[in-house]
Amino acid sequence: MEGMKRIGSGGEHRVIGFALDDFGTGYSSLSYLKRLPLNQLKIAKDFVRDILFDPDDAAIAKIVVDLTESMSLDVIAEGVETEAQRAFLAGLGCHNYQGYLFSRPLPIDEFEAFAYRFSGPPTPDLLQCSSPELGAH
Repeated sequence: MEGMKRIGSGGEHRVIGFALDDFGTGYSSLSYLKRLPLNQLKIAKDFVRDILFDPDDAAIAKIVVDLTESMSLDVIAEGVETEAQRAFLAGLGCHNYQGYLFSRPLPIDEFEAFAYRFSGPPTPDLLQCSSPELGAH
């Protein structure tokens, strides 16, 4: 835990950020919001799946979005599979998504081509990454 705090305390010059995955399910306790140097919460796909039909799922997603706004964290919705889900989440204030609406899992070479279409070529600082934990790039 202390190691995460040291890594995550780089301020504006931070190169590594932390997201709390599957927020609201399993072991993702509210106490982590105070104890971990988080940058982002991920709305669990369990809540996104039926967000258009289940008012409880919609309420939970809204609460997570509101919470992240009040704590100056980013939010990402997992398991977004339809444009209707994406639009609903956007209406709540969530503008980051992952899921099959955008792509199925890809092999690395296909992922690089996919990412390049949206972000352009890698920058020199990314190419010089030589962290042993991340591998040389």
